[in-house]
Amino acid sequence: MKALQFYGKSDYALKEVPVPEIDENGILLKVKAAAVCGSDLRMIQNGYKDVSRENPRIYGHEIAGIIEKTGKNVKNYRPGMTVAIAPNMGCGVCDACVSGNTHLCRDYQAFGINRDGGFAEYVAIPKEAVVQGNIVPVAIGEHMTFEKAAVLEPLSCVYNGFEQVGIKPCDSVLIIGAGPIGIMHGMLAKMAGAAKVMITDLNENRVRLCREFDSSFITYAGENLKEFVNEQTKGEGVSVCITACPSPQAQEMAPKLLAINGRVNFFGGLPEGKSMVTIDTNQIHYRQLVLTGSCRASLLQYRKCLKLVEAKVLDIDRIVSAVYPLEAFEEAFEAARQGKNLKNIFVFD
Repeated sequence: MKALQFYGKSDYALKEVPVPEIDENGILLKVKAAAVCGSDLRMIQNGYKDVSRENPRIYGHEIAGIIEKTGKNVKNYRPGMTVAIAPNMGCGVCDACVSGNTHLCRDYQAFGINRDGGFAEYVAIPKEAVVQGNIVPVAIGEHMTFEKAAVLEPLSCVYNGFEQVGIKPCDSVLIIGAGPIGIMHGMLAKMAGAAKVMITDLNENRVRLCREFDSSFITYAGENLKEFVNEQTKGEGVSVCITACPSPQAQEMAPKLLAINGRVNFFGGLPEGKSMVTIDTNQIHYRQLVLTGSCRASLLQYRKCLKLVEAKVLDIDRIVSAVYPLEAFEEAFEAARQGKNLKNIFVFD
């Protein structure tokens, strides 16, 4: 099969490799769509632990496809089923796992992160993912495509942040970061009844894409963000601020932009060595602010997002903005780096 193998920092190549084998408890998935994520770009640029020429890895954790083969012990799934894959698997027995937070398991495994993922024609799904419910059937047809099914993964991560920060009707919401993640945060904020949704980014092209996506989004591409927020909120600050970008400056600024009883979600993780930021805790104390974080998504949140898309409560059609064959990987990665499109997705025959 064709697979895009990664060996270390900016070291990767398209190779012919054996189709992965499965045991009696596993499933072989034929990949139909695999989307490029910002975390993929960071792993490409910076490398990832234990990935080397001797131990290559296939990235890609936003995956949808068709079940090619099932092990003899597998129940509830059969060849030919169209499915999306929630990538994070837990050990199944720790407190995090039994509480439903398998994505926060200390020993979690994830397709495209610490085991082979979807930038290949086939993926082996192990027993852990089969029995925990990581394989989600989707009805591919007029209203659901494999490309949209692949985007359920980042949407579910956004939904996790949405739940943590508790957006309510009439809230004013500021999203720092105008990529596909920022837009999906904006969609969920509108779904929850936010009175005003503001999205900002230093990349003017991404801000333009936001405006084109939804003209009700109030966008800003300047550097005086506090002045912009004051103008939009009559000096009160926003109810909610979401940092949908890997920026220490954004995290440091976020509490300063909040109204009384405001909430922050630190959605975007920070690069290693840059995660220490300065926050005035008196702001939190005297203005009763709440700071939250979110990481990945639970299986329940993943399934909720599928229901929202299937019910057309959330329309993610235009999030899927560019598709490529796997052979065009350099073009797809460069488009993602430059923020030319929203989601750049590899598609397979």
